[in-house]
Amino acid sequence: MKAFSCSKQQGFTLVEAIMVIVITGIIATAAAVFIRDPVNAYVDTVRRAALADIADTAARRVARELSSALPNSVRVDSTGNFLEFVPIVAAGRYRTDVGSSSSGNPLLFNGSDTSFDVLGPPIPISSDPSLSFVIFNQGIPGADVYENSSSVRRLGITVNTPNELSFSGSGFSTPSPGSRFQIVRGPVSYACDLSSGMLWRYTGYDFQPTRPSSLSGLDGLSNVSRALLASRLSGCKFTYEGALQSKALVSIQLSFTRSGESVRLQQQVSVDNVP
Repeated sequence: MKAFSCSKQQGFTLVEAIMVIVITGIIATAAAVFIRDPVNAYVDTVRRAALADIADTAARRVARELSSALPNSVRVDSTGNFLEFVPIVAAGRYRTDVGSSSSGNPLLFNGSDTSFDVLGPPIPISSDPSLSFVIFNQGIPGADVYENSSSVRRLGITVNTPNELSFSGSGFSTPSPGSRFQIVRGPVSYACDLSSGMLWRYTGYDFQPTRPSSLSGLDGLSNVSRALLASRLSGCKFTYEGALQSKALVSIQLSFTRSGESVRLQQQVSVDNVP
């Protein structure tokens, strides 16, 4: 008769399983303590980098447009939350005399001359009734681009030849010391809405004698359009120093906050005020 051998099966006891679970929990807890701080630091770094990128992009956009602002056109309200200026589309110098060939077309400041030769390369624009022609904007009463178009601004640009322009309306009476002219389209405003944390850019509206100082005032203007430049805005301050000087300084201070983390950026832009 053949005998069968029977082997005894081995396994974990309940006590051993509980000990393994407890030891595993202790190890996991210890690991979490050591890993938590580096992970939190990484998350905070990513958050700060994102906020810094938002602030840098917004400040660079404002600064880039300000660098081409019409001389003496920058306006800031008393709260520092609203910045307005007039961007230049094109600029050049006008002819002041006929020259030796007697065939030139100078711009005469007799109140009636509305066409002239452009000195230098042709102006890269086409005829456009929405453009304005500006000479010697000083930003003071009687010589302010924001006033009616009879002071330093004329509506409607016509390109007669590559080097000859004309404009609608009457002629000018005050020349620019440097024989400079600028062509502009319309004002641009940056508005800080701290209640909703938004930075807005407004365009498309007409020249206003008084600078906009409220969101409702801007939103109520005819043909105005706005675009969101940045969100999570928690602080904003625009300042303008050096009015009526050859060089002025615009300071841009923007703060952005997210999940208790804040980033503040300050940038200064030099503005040419020689008309």
